[in-house]
Amino acid sequence: LFLAMKQAVFCIFLFVGTFSSLAESITRIACVGDSITYGAAIRDRAKNCYPKVLGDLLGGKYSVCNYGVNGATLLRKGDKPYWKLKAFEEATKFAPNIVIIKLGTNDTKPQNWGKAGDEYEKDLRAMIAHFQKLSSKPSIYLCLPAPVYQTRWGINEKTVTESVIPIIRKVAKDTNLPIVDLYRALSGKPEMFPDKIHPNAAGAKVMAETIHYVLKKKH
Repeated sequence: LFLAMKQAVFCIFLFVGTFSSLAESITRIACVGDSITYGAAIRDRAKNCYPKVLGDLLGGKYSVCNYGVNGATLLRKGDKPYWKLKAFEEATKFAPNIVIIKLGTNDTKPQNWGKAGDEYEKDLRAMIAHFQKLSSKPSIYLCLPAPVYQTRWGINEKTVTESVIPIIRKVAKDTNLPIVDLYRALSGKPEMFPDKIHPNAAGAKVMAETIHYVLKKKH
């Protein structure tokens, strides 16, 4: 009986150990972003947003979580700073191995860029530093914003191309971080943007495939 109990205990520890090692072998990806990451305006969003499609492409060894929030800004002084949202806290607690940052579209609104656009670079560097300090030591990828096919809600193409994208490129170069060029991937595809700002399911698939391609080159 004692021997049987010892074997049972050993089996339990073996099972727990195996489960722990399986959990550790899962690569956790945090998709930080705004409504385009969240999947606003996408039919059957939970199934067709880019983080879900990316997870499907990567397979079972990856856990991809969507931390996109409608209206979120990178700017701390924006009208909806990502820093102050629950998603930011949750993405941090997730202890990601990879962080994909796609913020900047809402920052182009006049009330955001006009007030604090000159702080975008500083705030981007601060967000990178925040995630780099995590014990999980994540790899960080910076996404260029999607094209803006029509000025709406203050979101505009001019600020995206002349201000946001050059700053992201500069910071990526300075910090030696990879860029995911979603701007190029989604350019010339207005049919994928029903409201001229948010990609539909087909556009989200292009995003997922573009990010997947960059990730697989690095991991």
